[in-house]
Amino acid sequence: MTQVVGTRGRFAVIIPSTNTVVEHDLAMIRPDGVTFHSGRMYIADPNLGNDAEFEALLVQIRESIRIAVRDVMTCDPTYLLMGMSAETFWGGVAGNEAFEQRILEQAGLPVSTGAASCRAALEAYGAETISVFSPYQPIADVQVGTYFREAGFDVKAITGLRCPSATAIAEVTPDEIAETVAQLDGPDVDAIVQVGTNLSFVNQAARLEAELGKPVIAINVATLWHALRANDIDDQIDGFGSLLRDH
Repeated sequence: MTQVVGTRGRFAVIIPSTNTVVEHDLAMIRPDGVTFHSGRMYIADPNLGNDAEFEALLVQIRESIRIAVRDVMTCDPTYLLMGMSAETFWGGVAGNEAFEQRILEQAGLPVSTGAASCRAALEAYGAETISVFSPYQPIADVQVGTYFREAGFDVKAITGLRCPSATAIAEVTPDEIAETVAQLDGPDVDAIVQVGTNLSFVNQAARLEAELGKPVIAINVATLWHALRANDIDDQIDGFGSLLRDH
């Protein structure tokens, strides 16, 4: 029988236990008939102050993701959405494809990942030259750059904000982000991309897009857009930038 909520889609959202932004962003944008159901990956040590600590965080994610997927699948979702991004960029394009295949094999459902969603969004815009910013340490920014270059984009610059912990990502201010975007922008940049799902950027990205006259892609918007379109939900949603409105 059809459930009485989520009649158009029940999206299982896999997020770190440290994340406070993804659920907020999705709820803010949510189209009628779509529901979100969180499976949280337990993160005991949220420290991200250097490359070694960042790698240790990924180890925690890899150890806990199967449990998070297992648990959330008991609500009978119709699709999966990945609410964490670093791991989805790891290993370039092939690494992302392998990640998606592992999730598919476990859950029996396809998944929208941050890496593939940002790629699809950039392709929808026809962007070729991009700049990227993240809350990450250098080791992760290298992986992000590798992914986008392998996907065919000219990456002009990547700026990592070097947040000291997973929870500190949610403390980055709009002023800090605006300064970063201003440094990344230029006449030879077709689009600006933000990665790191605990970085609050959805509303600011829409404002900056209007000011700069070019796509400014927030990863949480891109991932939701990708998931909606993968499920033939073509609603044109205004107020969160041109991706959800026009594509």
